[in-house]
Amino acid sequence: MRVLVATAVPVERDAVARAFASPPREVPLPGTTLHRVEHPAPPAEAAVAPLVDAPAATPASAPATAVPVADADAGSRYDLLAAGVGPAAAAAATGAALTAAALAGQPYDLVVSAGIGGGFPPDAPVGSVVVADEITVADLGAETADGFVSVTGLGFGTVAHHPPRSLVRDVAAATGGVTGTVLTVSTVTGSAARADELRARHPGAVAEAMEGFGVAEAAAAHGCPVLEIRTVSNPVGPRDRAAWRIPEALAALTEAFGKTVHVVESWKKHD
Repeated sequence: MRVLVATAVPVERDAVARAFASPPREVPLPGTTLHRVEHPAPPAEAAVAPLVDAPAATPASAPATAVPVADADAGSRYDLLAAGVGPAAAAAATGAALTAAALAGQPYDLVVSAGIGGGFPPDAPVGSVVVADEITVADLGAETADGFVSVTGLGFGTVAHHPPRSLVRDVAAATGGVTGTVLTVSTVTGSAARADELRARHPGAVAEAMEGFGVAEAAAAHGCPVLEIRTVSNPVGPRDRAAWRIPEALAALTEAFGKTVHVVESWKKHD
């Protein structure tokens, strides 16, 4: 199993890394650096059957850049990437890592967008874990006299991606997480009015962050499934720094990702 984990910033990446027993090693890529963790294979009698799906296709227009690869039989590989803040940076860095792996003949089996974010109370209180059953970009579209129209409503592309249902279900069960829509925004919500507007437009929303949709777009371009997992550091609404619990959310991210790894190890792409 080869998994790419994209966070926004290094502190989130490092929180994910702490879920593993072995320290990561750096793998340079053009424009960025992966932090790679090799996760040992289970004992032979408990080994999980291999994935059956065909590898993701390699984009024909991608530059000929290769990334060092690990022995596919040595266990699972997790490549941790601090992709940058916002959907554009996340898509660019995630796409570069996916392309490099595909060109090296070792495409990823799963892409995970991970980090901290804002939760919509009361569904996702501070400290909780959120697992996206839908990854939706909330502000890609146009303002009209009748209100906001999404880019899909305008006839240009998609605004949502859906992670595998079985994976969402099992990760949520393992982490005690809340499932629902995680919104991707380019501007973090800072008022009650904006929070109410988003919730009215997206009744299933439980959290907002800034990278999930960008990561999902890159994964979709490579035919790779995606998962988004967030731990809640603050409520969505008026910007109150005194109410933020970032260290606690990062610690929760480490714990949640450790539980997520066990689920991912046994997950089958055809489920």
